[in-house]
Parts: sequence; structure tokens; C-alpha cells
Amino acid sequence: MIISKLTTKAQTTIPQSVRAALHLEPGDELMYEIADRRVILTKARTGGKIDDPFRTFSEWSSEADAEAYAKL
Repeated sequence: MIISKLTTKAQTTIPQSVRAALHLEPGDELMYEIADRRVILTKARTGGKIDDPFRTFSEWSSEADAEAYAKL
């Protein structure tokens, strides 16, 4: 069993063994699926089924934009 703690800001560190198993690298996106009181964590595929209407607007992909829209 692998355990990590949740901070007061609702953040956690993904343990190294999980990062290695999913081949995670900085910048990778994660997908969470909730099923029967369990969470399934998966490395999201680029261009997969996740519907992101802003994905095609490269002019909105600056760090300032990410910060401005992070809480929406």
C-alpha cells in the first residue's frame, strides 16, 4: 500500500513509485475517475477523450493565462 498526505491547500505529492509506474514527467496531465468510493488515477493521453474547448487556442496558453484561469 502506498500512502501520501493531503496538505491544508488540498495538495499531495504523488509518490515516486506511482510516478514511475505511470511514467509521469513534469507537465503530464492526470485523469481522476471516481468509482464506488475509490479513485482511479491515470496518466491522461494527449488529445484523448477529455474535452478541452481551449486546447486549440495557442494564443491563450501563456503562464499568465494559466494563472488567471486556474480557479475557474
